[in-house]
Amino acid sequence: MDCYPARTVRLIEIRLLEGPNVYRLEPVVKVEVTIGRRRTWYGVRSPGRHALVHLGAEVPAKAWPLDVDAFVAWLRRLRVDHGEGRGGVAVHRSSDPGHWIVSFPWLGAERAHTIAEAALALTDRDVSPVRRAHLTGAQERLVARWTARIEDARTTPPAWIRDADRRFPVVSITGTNGKSTVTRLITHILKVAGQRVGTTTSDGVLVDERLVEPGDWTGPSGAWQILERSDLDVGVLETARGGLVLRGMGYESNDASVFTNVSSDHLDLQGIHTLPELAEVKATVVRATREGGWAVLNADDPLVAATARRVRSNVALFSMGEGGRAAALVRRTVAAGGRGYILRDGWLVEIDGHRGAGATSGEGSAGEPVEHRIIEVDHVPIALGGLARHNVANALAAAAATRGLGVTLAQLRDGLADFQPTSDRSPGRLNLFRVGSRVVIVDFAHNEAGVTAVLDVAEGIAGGAAGRMAPVTAIIGTAGDRPDDTLRGIGRIAAKRAQRVAIKETLKYLRGRSRESIVGEILAGVASGGRAAADVPIYESETAALRSELARNGEGAAKPDSPRVIVLMCHEERDEVFALLEELGGRPIDISAELTSLIPRFQGRQRRA
Repeated sequence: MDCYPARTVRLIEIRLLEGPNVYRLEPVVKVEVTIGRRRTWYGVRSPGRHALVHLGAEVPAKAWPLDVDAFVAWLRRLRVDHGEGRGGVAVHRSSDPGHWIVSFPWLGAERAHTIAEAALALTDRDVSPVRRAHLTGAQERLVARWTARIEDARTTPPAWIRDADRRFPVVSITGTNGKSTVTRLITHILKVAGQRVGTTTSDGVLVDERLVEPGDWTGPSGAWQILERSDLDVGVLETARGGLVLRGMGYESNDASVFTNVSSDHLDLQGIHTLPELAEVKATVVRATREGGWAVLNADDPLVAATARRVRSNVALFSMGEGGRAAALVRRTVAAGGRGYILRDGWLVEIDGHRGAGATSGEGSAGEPVEHRIIEVDHVPIALGGLARHNVANALAAAAATRGLGVTLAQLRDGLADFQPTSDRSPGRLNLFRVGSRVVIVDFAHNEAGVTAVLDVAEGIAGGAAGRMAPVTAIIGTAGDRPDDTLRGIGRIAAKRAQRVAIKETLKYLRGRSRESIVGEILAGVASGGRAAADVPIYESETAALRSELARNGEGAAKPDSPRVIVLMCHEERDEVFALLEELGGRPIDISAELTSLIPRFQGRQRRA
């Protein structure tokens, strides 16, 4: 075929996925090969319709390269011969040029992996997969050797947890930003409602908000830790991109799911280059929501909202908008029997069009939506009186998920009002401290969307009273596995919005890059934001950066206690940063008690007890 000038088939990987994944909602073997000369992906992060690659879509056989066709034929033959199933082999495209994905369900791990290796080897040696084909002696011996290896392979079954073996309901949370906050908030609401809750997060495994196993447990191993327990009432599982693409979801389905948003992060990893591709991977979580369950989707994010077409469950949409496309989408969803969660006139509001089992009873006629005011946004601490709009959206998402699990409006209201963004309850997520007259914001912001959200909050706090504006210092930096455009974007946003920018290195998370490369890309972004790179100090650690920036004001070394807001993107030394703040006399800010002093423009607002 002319489009493959060099007849070269190279194996990229054979990967066994445990449970739902982007290709199907069951364990599959993913075999990725590349054909022809080596080429590098190029394109835009949000391609037009004509350039979209749908990762899970099956490519028709007439479009397969000849070598892929032969490989699939061998897979089908060997799977039948060795008890690995008869159907289900599919071919998919990748946005990496010349890359093809072949997937098929598996029953025995070692046997399935060996079958994939055998099919590749036999294809590479031009051995015909046709059973009656005439083979040379060498080809017959090659087939015999692979047959023996397959017969000797073990057959360890998939480790995924089936619904029949699950003891309690589960809610899964995915998205680019807000996953951890929504996970922690759902956990707290359920605990306030009297349930014993097991939780997985990027911080660790928790039981009733108590850390029992530190580490990043957002993949299937974390899910198994929770789902195999017998002392819980409900599981709340943060589900990250890495686990989905590297191992699958690990369990058959969930009873509720949340998809927060999609923004530029972790791109150019595992063949995921564009935002639609990232959304498709994360949508696995909502596609796996069982019939009768609830998929909670962000109506303000078109890529997230579009996944409603692929779910089998009920749909609940949340939206911060008060009009336009998102509002119309919420209305249509409610009219179809779903639910909507919106911000209206300073209240979090539920619009319930559901009339199935467990629907609100005794209010409204059949088919007529019922509206409930949940709570005033001023009484939701993580919302900072509505200033932290991203946390208002997170609260709406958590409300929808917990209502889908049967929480009452009163229990939901109590849980939202009781949840504080403190360093123990929500570590590294919009944690606020006072150090003298300065406010320090410690946040896990790790991409452009996260930096934008936390700077929105910083500017609101810095607004002060009588029109006086305190300067904002942004201490920025992130892990090395972000693409160049993300690193530059972080630098550009900080330079345009903060009065002072500093860079902190994250040396434990270089992830294949040199420290000079990471700093260089961020500085390039700073320069594109109109700030001279020479004015940006570079610190080797987060604690060093915070200590030095607290010791000065925005313009010089004098008056270190002058009012200002310091934002620290904190990833590597969170505990050490909290210890440093305590050492320097910093104290956590109680949002409920100090909102009007923290954000003076709220002083005139009428608040109800």
